[in-house]
Amino acid sequence: MEFNDSMLMRREAEVNLSTESDKQWMTLHCGQCNTVVGDGLSICGELTPMDSIMCLKVTNDVAVSDEMEVHKGDMAQCIYSPLMCRCCHSTVGKVIHSLPARLAVSRSVFLLNKANISCYILNSSSMVKASTLTFDLKPLRDNMREVHQKFKTQYERMLRVKSRMSDRRAACGKVL
Repeated sequence: MEFNDSMLMRREAEVNLSTESDKQWMTLHCGQCNTVVGDGLSICGELTPMDSIMCLKVTNDVAVSDEMEVHKGDMAQCIYSPLMCRCCHSTVGKVIHSLPARLAVSRSVFLLNKANISCYILNSSSMVKASTLTFDLKPLRDNMREVHQKFKTQYERMLRVKSRMSDRRAACGKVL
């Protein structure tokens, strides 16, 4: 669905996600009715074999089906419950309850099927299909290094300010 002159919808070719942090500022929508089903801050990665976005939480507009199904194909031996959009009742993903040990990272995480999800990118005010984006996140170790470096830089800046304030107090004390 595309609205040629709409502020909400732009062609996916016009969307420019220049940095990894841009990916965080988005909302996830049902591909059928555009109901918000999640946001970029809850995304914890992508499960490529299932073409799914891994989310820690979803909105109240997503219902976990009471039915449990057995996955077929490359994800055989997986037991899951479908995730349904409460507004249009279409399937938007699944929650896996039981799976082989090699895939344990995706147990009890909301898996939104990229084919059934659209993303509203807040920074560019555009709506794109989730299948056109990647949701790979930096490893935690890289994030921790980055935070540590920022903290260290801020700490050094605070020490310089404190030193300048001490010098000014000492100078003011000599004048009086």
